[in-house]
Amino acid sequence: MADPWLTIIGVGEDGPASLSDASRKAIAAADVVFGGPRHLDLLGVTGRPWPVPFDVAPVLALRGQRVVVLASGDPFWFGAGGSLMAHLQPGEWVSYPAPSTFALAANALGWRMEEVLCLGLHAAPLQRLRPVLGRGVRVICLLRDGAAVAELASYLPGIGQGDASLTIMECLGGPRQTIRAAQCDTIPAEIASPVAVAIHAHAPGLPAAMALPDEVFAHDGQITKRPIRALTLSALAPRAGEVLWDIGAGSGSVGITWLLAGGARVHAVEGDAVRAGRAVENAASFGLAHRYAMHHHTAPDGLGDLPPPDAVFIGGGANQAVLETVWGLLPPGTRLVANAVTLETEALLTAWSAQHGGSLLRIDLAEATPLGAKRGWRAAFPVVQWSVVR
Repeated sequence: MADPWLTIIGVGEDGPASLSDASRKAIAAADVVFGGPRHLDLLGVTGRPWPVPFDVAPVLALRGQRVVVLASGDPFWFGAGGSLMAHLQPGEWVSYPAPSTFALAANALGWRMEEVLCLGLHAAPLQRLRPVLGRGVRVICLLRDGAAVAELASYLPGIGQGDASLTIMECLGGPRQTIRAAQCDTIPAEIASPVAVAIHAHAPGLPAAMALPDEVFAHDGQITKRPIRALTLSALAPRAGEVLWDIGAGSGSVGITWLLAGGARVHAVEGDAVRAGRAVENAASFGLAHRYAMHHHTAPDGLGDLPPPDAVFIGGGANQAVLETVWGLLPPGTRLVANAVTLETEALLTAWSAQHGGSLLRIDLAEATPLGAKRGWRAAFPVVQWSVVR
């Protein structure tokens, strides 16, 4: 590595004792030291506190001087290191990490780190816990402060995890370290920062099946029902890192399931303002709002402004104009799935299938319902599904 102008240093709660010789030398030679007030106080260093709200621009403005950035523990695990990297070239920096809070917590609890989920919820919503918690699951999460611990304890019962075992860990690795077992209804009144909470869940979580029950989504009846959704997601075939266009998103159930199944991002298009808002709320309830982008307009308007997809689902409002626009925009290899309920849309998909290939699937479902004192089959509207690779 060339002579770097920036040194990123991880600081533990034990202050100077957490520093390596290289870290001490970098601080002594620095023109400017940036850090949180807590980091500067721990080391007894005069420096510049991070701006509020957090911004890396003041550090980058000093490029060429000898600059030190102080961060908690491992700077590249939910730390400032990752924020800086988007603006740096190889050779501009060197990093000297200290043990992360996650490592300290796992060692204190005797938990295997490879079997533990580590989440940074100090700047992210608690809803990100909802898809991952389930019987036997262990999570270590960073939280903003003591008030956030109380918020966590109030949130868990609402997602069926009120009996989870909690361990509240304050100021790990330093002289103020405190580790306390708790339940959701026994949270201490006073909790010091920095704080992490370990969660050991005992109740079943969301199923890992391709389609969740309809009732976990808020909707007005305009929802791709669970069996159809399962077949739709099977045809869409979500993969890690991939992007979905969900056209006619409705409740957002298909796009949300895409994300839960490993897809990277969803760009949803919905013309109805109420449904668009409801889909966004559904995504947020699963902690997925940061990966779910809603575009409130009626397709095909605005489709040309979206980033290229890996898969497209047309669940509502398929017409000749939408299909022509989508087909013209899709890169080769993109998977397209469209569902039809009406005879007119079915005829349209049949014609496009004859022209462009792919497969047509007719899905007929019936559910047993009361019929007087007995039961009978009530048929749902059949769905015709066209799936094709561009």
